[in-house]
Amino acid sequence: MVLQVRRKRLHVLLWQRAAPPYEGMWSLPGGPLGADERLGTSAGRHLATKVDLTEIAHLEQLETRSDPVRDPRGRVLATAYLALVSADAEPRIPGDTAWHDIQDLPPTAFDHGSIVGSARERLRAKLSYTNIGFALAPETFTIAQLRNIYAASLGHPVSATNLQRILIRRGVIEATASAARPTALGGRPATLYRFAAQTLVVTNPFAAFRPPSPVAPGTVPGPDPDPSADDDQPVIVAEP
Repeated sequence: MVLQVRRKRLHVLLWQRAAPPYEGMWSLPGGPLGADERLGTSAGRHLATKVDLTEIAHLEQLETRSDPVRDPRGRVLATAYLALVSADAEPRIPGDTAWHDIQDLPPTAFDHGSIVGSARERLRAKLSYTNIGFALAPETFTIAQLRNIYAASLGHPVSATNLQRILIRRGVIEATASAARPTALGGRPATLYRFAAQTLVVTNPFAAFRPPSPVAPGTVPGPDPDPSADDDQPVIVAEP
């Protein structure tokens, strides 16, 4: 399956089935494994041929489904792969394929809705302890743009200040010598950053980004965590 942050929301690419079973319903792009193919090669081939997608920034095996009744035609084992596409990419997709907000999926075929849920949880976890954001972000970006990508993928608000502090301290991102174009509002142009590595790296195996704690009515949110505190379990809080 393919995930991409589009318009500040996490989306999944779905293909509308034209034949039974589940005719007219939406499904994840895929197909049978060739006799001489490896799983990863097969996943890339089906994405390229079925939905004309070749701009993949990261591909990894997600899970294998083996429920005997998952396909009404008979016993079928399915190995799902997670593919990520950067936010600035505009892949060409055919008319029977569309991007869908991961939090507002249409009726899906087989167990594909559940597989999308597994991919979302995998991505959320890896954003905490790896640099996998490199596969979702453009080559260069402002901290505000990166915050929007993390917030869309994690499913909760993210503090740009905390995110910048944590990722720089871990060596995940680094400043470039360039700045973003000035906006109509004026002010100092924002610095452009980039990921230090373009391959998957475990940066902190014990980290976990957590949503901000609910604030009781009538109370004032507390300050951001102490910048000098250890980030084994960094808390990402909402901007005030």
